[in-house]
Amino acid sequence: MNHKLWFLTKMSLNKKIKTKWFLIANLIFLILIVGLINIDSIIRAFGGEFNETKEVLVIDNLNIFDEFKLNYLNNTKYISDYDEIEVIKYTKTYDEATKEVEEDNKILLVIEPDNTNYFHAKLISKDEVGTITSTIIATTLNAIRSKIVLNEYNITNEMYSNINTPVELETVILNKDNIEDGMMISSIMQIVTLPIFMLIIFLVQMIGAEVNEEKTTKSMEIIISNVSPKTHFISKIIAANTFVIIQGLLLILYIAIGIGLRLVLNNGNLIGELDSEIIPIINTINLNSIAKSIVIVVPIIIVMFLLTFIAYSLLAGILASMTTNIEDYQQLQTPIIIISLAGYYLSMASGMFKGSLFIRIMSYIPFISSLLTPTLFVIGEISIFDLIISIALLIITIFLLIKYGLKIYKTGILNYSGTGLWKKMFKAIKEK
Repeated sequence: MNHKLWFLTKMSLNKKIKTKWFLIANLIFLILIVGLINIDSIIRAFGGEFNETKEVLVIDNLNIFDEFKLNYLNNTKYISDYDEIEVIKYTKTYDEATKEVEEDNKILLVIEPDNTNYFHAKLISKDEVGTITSTIIATTLNAIRSKIVLNEYNITNEMYSNINTPVELETVILNKDNIEDGMMISSIMQIVTLPIFMLIIFLVQMIGAEVNEEKTTKSMEIIISNVSPKTHFISKIIAANTFVIIQGLLLILYIAIGIGLRLVLNNGNLIGELDSEIIPIINTINLNSIAKSIVIVVPIIIVMFLLTFIAYSLLAGILASMTTNIEDYQQLQTPIIIISLAGYYLSMASGMFKGSLFIRIMSYIPFISSLLTPTLFVIGEISIFDLIISIALLIITIFLLIKYGLKIYKTGILNYSGTGLWKKMFKAIKEK
């Protein structure tokens, strides 16, 4: 039996892996994943810009250029890719300056005296100036104006500092359920669970297509005449789960390649050009808490994912044996996809509805739990004990699927007629 089991498993696995479509699909996955991880570098390579720095020409009619340049460079030295910007004192005419701006895509800043407001500044550019650049210029000019006002009224820097010292406001949050943090974390977890959801869909479709192919071509009769339905069933489950595990590991490898390439392209800076957009988001999340939760839960979640793959493959194999063609199976697999979608969307909504009893109950339900419980655990909605309960229920489900599903599989695998099929299935379940 073991020899026949491994022969069927190997044959089924080779049918999935040793194909041109598998190589083409994984090449596409590799290009897409690496490309998405390094999208900013790709855009920059084709002429796009994520940093908003340009050469700044300054027409200074107030004799404050040196102070402006010093303040501007101080304001930009902590921002990635602004350290190489050149601030130039422009001595030619305004018309010549605007011509350079239009031809070379530079920025022109004109500083003029103003009797009512000390000075007036005008910013000229060919295209719209980015928010980071315009904010830094405005901040620099405001700092210079404040210094002028201080000197005029003989106010020392210490006095000005005391006047503008902000009031310390202590924030006390009575509701410990921070909805915004929960939504942010749940959004991040969607990225983690999305590959699992995709692999579940692949798994369900793969088993159904292979079983129906063997039934349609009548090769099923030849196979079953040489091996038992039990051996055939187990071989399909092993081959399908081995395939999705291999595919999952390949996806992890592609992500690692993408991250490694990103580190090389950005000189060891993982965030790279997107630091000004991503860092404020990262700062709003308690990363230490998330890291501790993930380290604790990773082994448990891996076990849950593997058990979920087995449960879905068992269900898919049982349903596939009851159908006579791929069209019938596609109708039967729709409820399976809806169930997995429910788990994915509930995981997405868990951060918004923290404390929801309904979502917590759903986290115990097999086929849904693996996509929902990781997010609930990370945002602190459930404990490790709840995870263990979910795994226990999943194991019980697998046991029932094996015990009763195998009976259905034996009856349905050689059935080529939909007439009275459900009656035969219930009769098979009742048999000892």
